[in-house]
Amino acid sequence: MKKHYIYIARCNDDTLYTGYTTDLKRREEEHNEGGGARYTRSRRPVKIVYSETFKTRSLATKREYEIKQLKREVKEGLIKLR
Repeated sequence: MKKHYIYIARCNDDTLYTGYTTDLKRREEEHNEGGGARYTRSRRPVKIVYSETFKTRSLATKREYEIKQLKREVKEGLIKLR
């Protein structure tokens, strides 16, 4: 069964990026090699600092949207709870 993840990555400039993937390690490597999201290309290196796992892509992308709506302080709280 394929796993679906949402993640928060901390960029080199201390900003946070939230995304979706099916492979956390590969996705972090893609970001750091300059691929993936345009936002992270100029903010490398990035480190995935938080993730959640879901059974379906639909559930994961809904959660991704929810997290993207949160204030930075709340996202930092999630990261600390990890």
